Amino acid sequence: MQLSPMHERHVSAGARLVGFGGWQMPLQFTGIVAEHLAVRAAAGLFDVSHLGKVRVRGPGAAEFVNACLTNDLARIGPGRAQYTLCCTDGGGVVDDLIAYLRSDDEVFLVPNAANAGDVARRLQAAAPPGLAVVDEHRDHAVLAVQGPRSPGVLAAAGLPSGFGYMSFVDAMWRGRPVTVCRSGYTGEHGYEVLPHWEDAASMWDALLAAGAPAGLVPCGLGARDTLRTEMGYPLHGQDISLDVTPNQAGLAWAVGWKKDAFWGKDALVSEKAAGPTRRLRGLVALERGIPRPGMLVSLVPDVPLCEITSGTYSPTLKKGIGMALVPTFVDPEAELGVQVRTRREIFRSTRFPFVDTSVRES
Repeated sequence: MQLSPMHERHVSAGARLVGFGGWQMPLQFTGIVAEHLAVRAAAGLFDVSHLGKVRVRGPGAAEFVNACLTNDLARIGPGRAQYTLCCTDGGGVVDDLIAYLRSDDEVFLVPNAANAGDVARRLQAAAPPGLAVVDEHRDHAVLAVQGPRSPGVLAAAGLPSGFGYMSFVDAMWRGRPVTVCRSGYTGEHGYEVLPHWEDAASMWDALLAAGAPAGLVPCGLGARDTLRTEMGYPLHGQDISLDVTPNQAGLAWAVGWKKDAFWGKDALVSEKAAGPTRRLRGLVALERGIPRPGMLVSLVPDVPLCEITSGTYSPTLKKGIGMALVPTFVDPEAELGVQVRTRREIFRSTRFPFVDTSVRES
C-alpha cells in the first residue's frame, strides 16, 4: 500500500484507514454522514493524493492528447480544465480524468489512482518522437476543499479563489508553487489544490486551521462516495469500466463527436447511431431499502434486468439511492425492484442528479 504525504496526520487524527486503488487512505474521520452534511452546509477537506498525475509536454502536446482522449480541447483555452475519457478501440472506458490545458505544448492529466499507470502507458506508446509523457504520480498531492464556504477557506489560507468553474490558476504559497482548480467530485462549489508532495502536509494543516471558523472538517473517501453518488457522478470500476461505453454511462457530452479522431471513435459513433442497449439510471427508494453494488434489479419479480453499480444511503434525501445500467427498453420512469437481502424493495427511476447542485455557482 502506498501512503499519502498526510498519512501521519490521518493516523494522529484517528481516521479509519482503508485500501483504495493501491493506496491506504482515510475512509472517515468522525463519521460519513457528519462529514457529508458538513460539505453540503459548510466545507470539507479531502486528501485525494492517490489520484494520478501525468504530464504531456512537447511540440503539439495538446493536439496529441486531443487525438487520444474523447473530449475536445478546442472547446477550452489555456488555464481551463476539462472532464474527458480514455477509451479502448471498442469504446470501453479505460478511465475518466481531468485534463488541465496549460498551452498548446503542455497538458496535465489527473486520472484515477488505479488506472494512472495504464493511462500513462497508453499515451507513452502512442506519443510521437519529441513528445514526453511523464508519470508524476508522487510529485504532487491533491487536496480538495469542497462546500459553499470553500472560497473563504482558501482566502483565509492565502490561496486564490473566486475564479470560474473548471478553470485553474498557478500561485505561490509560502514561497512554493501550487495550482488551484475550481473543480471537485461533490456537486458543491469547491477547489482542488495541487501542491508539491513535500508541501502537502503543511498545506493540510493550514487549510484545517483556516477553515475551522467556517465549520470545515476533514473528510474521508466514504463521504466523497456518498456525495458523488447524490450527484450521479460515475465511479470507474463500478459505473464505468472497460465493459461500459460513454454512451451507456450518459457521458456522451464528454465526447468531441466532430473531432477527426480519438480512441474508440468508430465504435462509439456506430453505437450512438444505433442507440445504446442500456443506460446508467438513478434509482430512489420508495420505502426503506438501501441498495448496494451487486444487488439484482428487476422489472417484475424473478426476472432480473441488471445489477446495482453504485448504491448508498443519501444523507441529504434520507433514503436509499442507487445507480444501475438499465436496458433501454425499460420505461425511464418505471418503478423497479431491487433485491435488498431477502426483500424486493421498490425504487423509482430518476434522472441525475439526485439533489440540486451548486457546483457551477460563483
